[in-house]
Amino acid sequence: MSESTTDNNTPGMDTSASPIVRLTQFAHGGGCGCKVAPSVLREILARSATASVPPDLLVGIETADDAAVYRIGEDQAIVATTDFFMPIVDDPFDFGAIAAANALSDVYAMGGTPLFALALVGMPVDRLPLETIRSILEGGESTCAKAGIPVAGGHTIDSIEPIYGLVAIGRVDPRRIKRNAGARPGDALVLGKPLGVGIYSAALRKQRLSPEDYAVMLFATTQLNTPGAILGGIDEVHALTDVTGFGLVGHLLEMCRASNVGAQIRFDSLPLLAQTLTLARAGVVTGASARNWASSQDELDVGPGIGDAERAVLADPQTSGGLLVACAPDAADAVLDVFATSGFHEARVIGEFTAGAARVTVLPQRTHDLVRDAEQ
Repeated sequence: MSESTTDNNTPGMDTSASPIVRLTQFAHGGGCGCKVAPSVLREILARSATASVPPDLLVGIETADDAAVYRIGEDQAIVATTDFFMPIVDDPFDFGAIAAANALSDVYAMGGTPLFALALVGMPVDRLPLETIRSILEGGESTCAKAGIPVAGGHTIDSIEPIYGLVAIGRVDPRRIKRNAGARPGDALVLGKPLGVGIYSAALRKQRLSPEDYAVMLFATTQLNTPGAILGGIDEVHALTDVTGFGLVGHLLEMCRASNVGAQIRFDSLPLLAQTLTLARAGVVTGASARNWASSQDELDVGPGIGDAERAVLADPQTSGGLLVACAPDAADAVLDVFATSGFHEARVIGEFTAGAARVTVLPQRTHDLVRDAEQ
């Protein structure tokens, strides 16, 4: 992990080279906030031609899941995914490390274990020092080393904006695959990491993020979602995905649509990076959060006390965000224990799945308790 700072104390910038390079200045957006809006993506995929699907393709594009899964034997299947984006931070090593963790997360979100990776690299080679590009690759390699896998190759092009990511290949027992489909009414909903990465990245661009908060963001975004491989072996875990560019409500709605259920979440139960709400209330948010909210709002029911700042948090694009777990209510403690044992101490039960249409209801904690008491 690089701990270099700029002369004006903005974290995540390398001062060892001259001139100083701010990676985020080369990109129109950063991290998973670069993703196409979910409503636009659904329209694109809805018009895609549907080819014949071989029976061994266990997971494809049908529910917008995290990765493809192809069976090669009774107890072996290949998990394949790719993810890449433009800089979310200025430090090149950190950018590479975050992008690699984000790509590998999709393998863990299927209940799988990574095998190897291929690097996807697009760089403005005439404007970025070669040592900066090399540092990006080294950051990605360091994350892959933590996952115990090699970067076995890749592809590099000259591009206008810096782009880095991975093709991640993993394996999973077909009987242990966890999809974003399968959530059941009454299931507990668990979130593995705190929200707020997109808001923190917006603060970084505006030089309003302290070195301490940058370190917290960096830890969250480079922490590998390894609990997914363990959760794959728990029968009471019914569905699994990770929260990335579409924000919490966007990815939760994907789970609801795929599972034909609704969900209710309690805003006061959400784990948040410490300054998330303060920054959001000061207007430090990403443009992607507004796009995400607009794409999801027709399927959302929002209770009292959920204002513009809270909505920005709910739709905040996460980069290398937390796992979102649907599990039987009596298995929630076991799921939280898996997270805690792996160092995810901010994992929380944030709500539950409900019978009915694929909608998400957002309520403050106190309102939820009143509704629950009235129903009882």
